[in-house]
Amino acid sequence: MSQVPPSVIATANAPEKEKMFNDIGDSVEDDQPVTVIESLCMNCFENGESRIMLTLIPHFREIILMCFECPHCGFKNNEIQTGSAVREKGSIHTCSIKSKTDLNRQVVKSESATVKFTELNFEIPAATQRGVLTTVEGLVSKSIEGLSAMQPARLIQDEALHKGVQTVIDTLQIYLESPSDNPFTIEINDPAGNSYIENMCAPQKDPQISIKEFERTAVQNEELGLQPAPENEELDDDLLKEVHIFHGNCSRCNAPSDTRMHLMDIPHFKEVVIMATDCELCGYKSNEVKAGGAISSHGKRITLNIKEIDDLNRDILKSETCGLEIPEIELHLTTGTLGGRFTTVEGLLAQVYDEIKKTASPFASGDSGQEQRKQAFENFLAKLQKAIKVEMPYTLILDDPLGNSYLQNIYAPDPDPDMTIETYERDYEQNEAFGLNDLVLENYGENKDV
Repeated sequence: MSQVPPSVIATANAPEKEKMFNDIGDSVEDDQPVTVIESLCMNCFENGESRIMLTLIPHFREIILMCFECPHCGFKNNEIQTGSAVREKGSIHTCSIKSKTDLNRQVVKSESATVKFTELNFEIPAATQRGVLTTVEGLVSKSIEGLSAMQPARLIQDEALHKGVQTVIDTLQIYLESPSDNPFTIEINDPAGNSYIENMCAPQKDPQISIKEFERTAVQNEELGLQPAPENEELDDDLLKEVHIFHGNCSRCNAPSDTRMHLMDIPHFKEVVIMATDCELCGYKSNEVKAGGAISSHGKRITLNIKEIDDLNRDILKSETCGLEIPEIELHLTTGTLGGRFTTVEGLLAQVYDEIKKTASPFASGDSGQEQRKQAFENFLAKLQKAIKVEMPYTLILDDPLGNSYLQNIYAPDPDPDMTIETYERDYEQNEAFGLNDLVLENYGENKDV
């Protein structure tokens, strides 16, 4: 049951059904929302029954739920596959497990993700498990079950291997029984970027979770079924003045849509690339800005004191490397959140509100959400709404380690009394995150052995 039958996809793509994935909480008008097909049981090789449903949940966006049951031998199996497009970058989610509560963190592991228990140096390859929606405890228990299955055979064939695997099993069992005395770290490396670990402190940053994004290698793109990136071509000055159109798929409904790109120069700042996507089928629109030119030698921190509604009309360029913070409402967005944006302060805050409400805390909604966490999340959104309406004075802080962000000075060329701009030296961790520590800009090639 590793692939979705072509008949199911054809049914979902039928012309009369414009919406392929229905929201998991919506009522479905179809008489048969679940597709039932006859499948071969891989346990007894008799015919069983597979049930397949296309749905939309906050964890994965679009997913494909599949369940198999054999009436002859009683074998059952269920799995999920992502139905949305592969994300632009891969992601590595690392979480420190220090208590019994941490074992209850919900985990979404896609079929392309690798799970690693760092201290144990034990890794679960992507090919050995299908996509699952579970908890940290479930991942550990599943690992113990999988390793224990072949232990009798290992004892006969290779006693040394049997002892080594048993040590891993015993350690995993200790993790389940007393994580407070034996803390451990779990790492989920997903080249597709479709895996998550629950943030117990949402909407604030969870101190026990770190998230890093990375560019996929050519091998990883090939394993995900992605085409290799085209070779870079030099563009002349006339081409740089034009609006370029790239054909692709909508990130929301996966229908064909176009992305337009244009290179422009912002006065008193630098050259930037503006990209806009508009889907004619579902109406989804997005825009993103990427900085061009050389990397700045210093980071930049912009602080704006917002006191009245007119302050929200300032133009703002938030690069993809910029973090955003409003201390008064405990809002902290890390580097990379929302990508690059060229809008106004009001537009940026509205996008933050919409994004957080829809996708930032999927585990705080639905049947699995705890009432206390739901209430805390609603209180936070209420405070953010007050900030958007400027019902109280507050401070907006843009912190960009690469110095690629910009906030309009309405008093230019005079200094703005409500805005301060600071430059600072990046630390080693920040340079490491952007790959700057490995760059050699002087005497290149002379010290190859260093």
